Amino acid sequence: MRHIGTQPRTARRIPHMDYVDYYKVLGIDRSASPKEIKSAYRKLARKLHPDLNPNDKDAKRKFQQINEANEVLSDPEKRKKYDQHGQDWQHADEYEKAKQSRQQSQDPRGSRYSGAPPEGDFSDFFESMFGGGGGQGRGRQVKYRGEDYNAELHLELIDAYKTHKQTFTVNGKNIRINIPAGIENGQTIKIPGHGGSGKNGGPNGDLYITFSIENHATIKRLGNDLYTTADLDLYTAVLGGEFTLETLTGKVKLTVKPETQNGSKVKLKGKGFPVYKSEGQFGDLFVTWSVQIPKNLTARQKELFRELSKSQ
Repeated sequence: MRHIGTQPRTARRIPHMDYVDYYKVLGIDRSASPKEIKSAYRKLARKLHPDLNPNDKDAKRKFQQINEANEVLSDPEKRKKYDQHGQDWQHADEYEKAKQSRQQSQDPRGSRYSGAPPEGDFSDFFESMFGGGGGQGRGRQVKYRGEDYNAELHLELIDAYKTHKQTFTVNGKNIRINIPAGIENGQTIKIPGHGGSGKNGGPNGDLYITFSIENHATIKRLGNDLYTTADLDLYTAVLGGEFTLETLTGKVKLTVKPETQNGSKVKLKGKGFPVYKSEGQFGDLFVTWSVQIPKNLTARQKELFRELSKSQ
């Protein structure tokens, strides 16, 4: 495995996704159980996986959306906030604190807030408190959270095989992160507090990193399994023997059975890709044999093949 350099890499900042209905994204009802959410996500992830749709930008966008939807709806606390606050669910805690602060400033007796937000939808009310010019209440500025950033980080397949650290740059700041082995192409992870700066003493936003992982020249990844094709000479295919296979982690010796057919497959259990955040667990490696027909045969070799053909 090649050495991973420590020079800073630049992650391209891209606009945050527009608000989408996570339930619609996964094609489920708002009353869906955790099991139904998990099932819907897995079904769509298999269908929209970037490795199966390499040139489909729409599939890549949808894959990112289902990952985002699953991250929220599979977490009971996040789902509760999302159900209550919709597109502003990430600011739910700040909203509740600001509502209490405004409530106390408007009612010195501390009576409980009994009505809906002021006129306009929830987002308008939220904007008035957090994004519309530093709303103040009796001389006090409301703290509000910084914006979230999105970035894309490109890795080679071998980079994603082993847990390692990388340094890259977002908005002029160097950020060093730990990348777990088995990270998926198109997967997004959150780095808390590395987004935009909060205002009036509010917390920073978060940084969301989406990984773009290129397949190896001769090895393709699908989920946790790896697939490759190996050229096998005719004589070894017919008589059997040994074959040395190049893998991501080095050379592996395989035993070739006699009369191995072109296009036949062998499975190397546990020789695939590491399972994300599952120490010691790996997928499988599937090898497809491509039997090579010999070229530039001598007259004697051709004669031997003729004799063999007559014996059929």
